[in-house]
Amino acid sequence: MAGLERISFGPPVETAGFDGVRREVRLARQRRRHASVRAVVLGVTLLLALLFLLGATPSRAEGTERQQMKGLDEQVQEIKSDVLSIDAELRRLEEKLLYPSITHVALFVALAKGESMRLDAVQVQLDGKLVAHYIYSFKEIEALQKGGVQRLYTGNIPTGAHQLEVSVMGKLEGGKEYAQTESFTIDKGVEPKLVGITLSGPGSARAITVGDW
Repeated sequence: MAGLERISFGPPVETAGFDGVRREVRLARQRRRHASVRAVVLGVTLLLALLFLLGATPSRAEGTERQQMKGLDEQVQEIKSDVLSIDAELRRLEEKLLYPSITHVALFVALAKGESMRLDAVQVQLDGKLVAHYIYSFKEIEALQKGGVQRLYTGNIPTGAHQLEVSVMGKLEGGKEYAQTESFTIDKGVEPKLVGITLSGPGSARAITVGDW
């Protein structure tokens, strides 16, 4: 048609070009989502690690403290043992100094086997001088009835013969008062003198017996 101006629209845009743009947009969005997810995961991981450290630190500190306390307790026990050993050694040395073997005398008290008498008190005179007067508690009586031995007196006497007087006070099974006094002669040599005093009730042949230990 003459006179009509033809209008041309230029080359058509390829569909493939739009698809490429859309893919780039989708990829960009996915990258942003992945970055966000990684950031969240990293944050959660760091938080969990921090919580673990905070929880583990007191535990480790508590464990270390327990080990330190255990170590201190062991050291205290060792020190106590050393102190007791030193104390025992000092007592032995003190006894040797105070009571040389040539003058040393010690008196021990025991109940006869199977004796049921309730011992109240024991009094001892050595060469007319009162050297011991002891009143017993229930626990001490039980210990003696079970075979225990009491160190009643430690002192010094010269060599030779000495007079020993022992008085016993107690109660029999029926509650009757009981008292007995007997005298003995002991000989002191150059060695330490250890004297055992064994007590019995009135039913025995000898209420009080004395012998070397």
